[in-house]
Formats: sequence, C-alpha cells, structure tokens
Amino acid sequence: MTSRIVVVTGANGLVGSHVVSALSERGATVRAVVRRLGTAPVLPGVEEHVGDFADPAFAAQVVAGADTLVTTVHPLGSGRDDQRRVGLDGTLTIAEAAVDAGVPLLVHVSTAGVYDRSPGVGDVDESGTLVGDDSSAYNVIKRDLDAALERLEGTTRVLLRPPAILGAGETSVWNTVRPAQVRDDTTQRHANPDQSFAWVHVDDLARLAADVATGAIATADDAGSGPVAAECTAVNVAAGPATQRDYLGAVTEALGIEPVWEDGPAWTGRIVADRARAWGWTPQVDLPKALEELRAGLRP
Repeated sequence: MTSRIVVVTGANGLVGSHVVSALSERGATVRAVVRRLGTAPVLPGVEEHVGDFADPAFAAQVVAGADTLVTTVHPLGSGRDDQRRVGLDGTLTIAEAAVDAGVPLLVHVSTAGVYDRSPGVGDVDESGTLVGDDSSAYNVIKRDLDAALERLEGTTRVLLRPPAILGAGETSVWNTVRPAQVRDDTTQRHANPDQSFAWVHVDDLARLAADVATGAIATADDAGSGPVAAECTAVNVAAGPATQRDYLGAVTEALGIEPVWEDGPAWTGRIVADRARAWGWTPQVDLPKALEELRAGLRP
C-alpha cells in the first residue's frame, strides 16, 4: 500500500480510467483530471479535478504537492492541429508545471507508433529508429512530445510505449473504433495476414503505469533495472506475438463478414519489451483471452 499522491490526466478515458483503478487498488491518492463534472472513476482515494490541463493556472494548481504525474491524453480522432494543441502543447504545459512544482516523477503514456516499422525493419527495442515527418500525424506528434519531455530537467521521466491497446470500452480504438471501420468500410477489411499485430491489454499497461507511478518499480542507475533517476527512460509495453490474421480475423468473424487477405510487403517483427520484463512486469492477459473479449463485445 502507498499514500502517494498521483495526478492522472484523461482519467475518464480508456487508459486513464484503468490507470486510476490500478492506483486506487494500490492505495494511492489520485487526483483524477477530467473536463466534465462527474466523469472521473468513483473509487477509494480518487478525487475528481475538473479543468483544462493545458491551462497553466489549473495545471499548477492540480500538480502542487503531488508525487507523480501520469499523462494519458491524446485526441486520436482529431485533426493534426488539434492533436498537436492538446496532445503535445497541453501535455507539455502540465509536465512543465510538474517540474516547476518539484514533482519528482512523470509517467507519460506514449506509443510504439513512434518507431519505424517499415517492411524489413525486424524487431524493435527502445533504441529503434523513430518515424520520419512523413508518418501519420499521431506518430509524429507523439514522437515530438517524447522529444520535448526528454529535454525537461529536474524530474524522473518515464515514457511508456505500448503498441495497439486492446480492451473493452466505448472509446477503445482497437475493440470499438477500428471494428466499426471494418464493419462499415470494405476497404478496411484488407490486410496481409502475416503482418505483425503488436498489442498489449489495457489492464497490463495500467499495471505497469501504476507500479512505476507508486514507486513499486524503483528508480535505478541503468535502464535495464528501472527508470533512471532524474533522466528520461523509454520502455516498451507489449504482450506476446500476434498477426493481422489473429486480430482482423477475430473482428471479421465476430461481425460475420469476410476479411480480404493480400500479399505484399509488411512489417513482421515484434515490439521487444525485455526492458519492462526486467523491471518485473509480466503481461497477465494472453492473446486468446484478449481476442475473446473483443469478439464478445462485437457479437450481436
């Protein structure tokens, strides 16, 4: 159990709500930052804070006296300008407020999308080549935010880099949004069946975030043992191997439609999460369980 005070942005989102739940289970006091009153998880130790974390005054107020800031917000479905304004500029505002307030630890939910996963690249660890400016807005803005957080000084920073995040929820990209696209748009049913589908379940991602945020995973002198104190450490958060045959096959089966398998160049590597495992993290949700949850949510 811990009495740490942890601020979580996006506390009502898929990732944020699961992180809040995991922190509550660990006995933390959670300042759950949301935009709308009454939307934060109602759990022991959770305090709802309504406001815009991109507002410097609100950001400074909500991080004052905290032990950890966890940032989870990115408006994935928005245009490039909104993604940059909220995902990068807004997150950087509250991160800078945390540094100014002397908050010792910042945990940011980034993405494995910052890595180049072109055909032939192979396995990708934390030293992997990052995407170029010709990548999607999401990947580029996440890349740029990671770089901005790396430049901050005065606090320990941890960049969690999950690939596709499976897990039930109305806003879940891979359990809800993406399947709806596959259902409604025939062009979304095409894939190379052997293309890698790197993934992690939201429960396992939240467990690692909470363990880092509460100090259950202590800082260390090198990234192989834990977050490096006063430095910025990236850590991949990925479960076991899977392919588009697994994921798209499960989606189309549940929807009662046929996938269209195609040949062609595709990334067939994996997101290497050896660093996270060396920190003591082990995924608890396996692929069959995650896909059955996905199917159950899509069946009529």
